[in-house]
Amino acid sequence: MTEAYEFSRPRRLDTLGEGEAVTSVEADAGERVALARRFGLIALEALTADYSLRRDAAGITATGTLGARVVQACIATGDPVPDTIAEDFRIRFLPESAEGNDDEVELDSGDLDTMFYAGSAIDLGEAAAETLALALDPYPRSPRAADALRDAGVMTEEEAKPAGALAGLKDLLKGQP
Repeated sequence: MTEAYEFSRPRRLDTLGEGEAVTSVEADAGERVALARRFGLIALEALTADYSLRRDAAGITATGTLGARVVQACIATGDPVPDTIAEDFRIRFLPESAEGNDDEVELDSGDLDTMFYAGSAIDLGEAAAETLALALDPYPRSPRAADALRDAGVMTEEEAKPAGALAGLKDLLKGQP
């Protein structure tokens, strides 16, 4: 790893044997504040990850569970929206190639998430942080969100569907000769 992350928990590869290695990581208060800032959260109250690590032919496979308590801002009102996250994950750690890894790769639902590492360690803290980022609700809504969106003129999903638009057009045409 060449970058310094807010929640870094390097695991040296030479400490992984042939079997499965089980470990956990937990963010402390300062790390949670820094991660909350990075991800635009009001608060990150807890972040833990339990890992089972195993070597395979290509690199290291990590499976486990991420747990977090977050508070996000509602997209419509800015009100705090607390959420508890419990997310299973499967990650493959692969060594960075000399050419870099800037190519986009299409994954299907059966593929593992991929993280690249340089040197002799993988960063389990950064893996947990990135898993958290993917698990966050992209559109958190408070109980007041529907009213705020309606007042701003935003249509509901039903109103925006073609059937809803056609119903409105049909009503308009009824009044025409």
